[in-house]
Amino acid sequence: MLTDIKVKSAKPKEKQYKLTDGQGLYLLVTPQGGKLWRFKYYFNNKEKVRAFGIYPDISLADAREKRDAARKQVANDIDPGEVYRAQKKATLAVTENSFEVVAREWHERFKQRWTKVHADTTIRRIELSVFPWLGTRPIGEIKAPELLAVLRRIESRGAQETAHRVKTICGQIFRYAVATGRAERDPETDLKGALPPAPKTNLAALTDPKEVADLLRIMDGYEGSFVTRCALRLAPLVFVRPGELRQAQWAEINLDTAEWNIPAERMKMKQAHLVPLSRQAVEILRELKPLTGNSRYVFPSVRSSARPMSNNAILAALRRMGYSKDEMTGHGFRAMARTILDEVLQVRPEFIEHQLAHAVRDPNGRAYNRTAHLEERKKMMQL
Repeated sequence: MLTDIKVKSAKPKEKQYKLTDGQGLYLLVTPQGGKLWRFKYYFNNKEKVRAFGIYPDISLADAREKRDAARKQVANDIDPGEVYRAQKKATLAVTENSFEVVAREWHERFKQRWTKVHADTTIRRIELSVFPWLGTRPIGEIKAPELLAVLRRIESRGAQETAHRVKTICGQIFRYAVATGRAERDPETDLKGALPPAPKTNLAALTDPKEVADLLRIMDGYEGSFVTRCALRLAPLVFVRPGELRQAQWAEINLDTAEWNIPAERMKMKQAHLVPLSRQAVEILRELKPLTGNSRYVFPSVRSSARPMSNNAILAALRRMGYSKDEMTGHGFRAMARTILDEVLQVRPEFIEHQLAHAVRDPNGRAYNRTAHLEERKKMMQL
């Protein structure tokens, strides 16, 4: 039998050799100096070897305990090697299907569709607020109460809006897990109404020029329907309200004079509005006209050309491109235009406000008519 001193003092030789302890347990000493515990046994009349680990990580006493347990398995007609492989496989499956592994896989797969800012913000939120509590849990075993506990931790520090954002992100991760066979269902759907509504804020919009540039590039490569893509591309060029854009009618648009006349009944302020069209806007509409020109609407519904596109079409396209409701909305193109024109291009505020169809008045308190500052606004729209 071996002793602790014999094991510790065993020296490497030119060839590997064994130091036997008894009942199938031995220490394999390699020429490189490694000391490996091995257990030889017979199962179904076949000689087999089971590895127990490396000395000194596994002591002599530890190795003997493992040998005794393995001998009991053999006595009960159980193959220790098969048990070990099954346990290893189960452990690997749990590790590979942990929430963090699946979340990072989801993020890596979809981040190419997002701006760098959005991608970085998304992963940072779950790294800070979710991984410490759910990261190592098998994603298929996570239930709604566990997720709610995580969200309430966020909420308890006064970050209600962040709690809602993290909830949305987790829902996307769980749905990805379901689609890839790592979970049966999305527990986030069970939490509808579980969090108090976040304080109402202004509609989200991108106003940083670099982020705006990223958005425009992503919109140019949008892979959804051509009609929706055209609506997306036109939105930052006309910055009307989402309802005004989706209900645009060909009868209101004159491509020769590059003008879009929106009737009073479709305007929020109930005053007719004139939108000068830039060369780029006219080009988009000319591309679209062969497809929808026979319809009443410039952007008809996919189900019926007699109706305009859904009021969620632009929003859904933004979500598909990776922008959350807290980053960009269809209404956000108006705030984007106002900020860029004012702070970057330094256009006179009254030109901007009038083009936004806000209640702008002249020095005498009279409302400007639809053609006020028209030449200046045409130049502004072409900037």
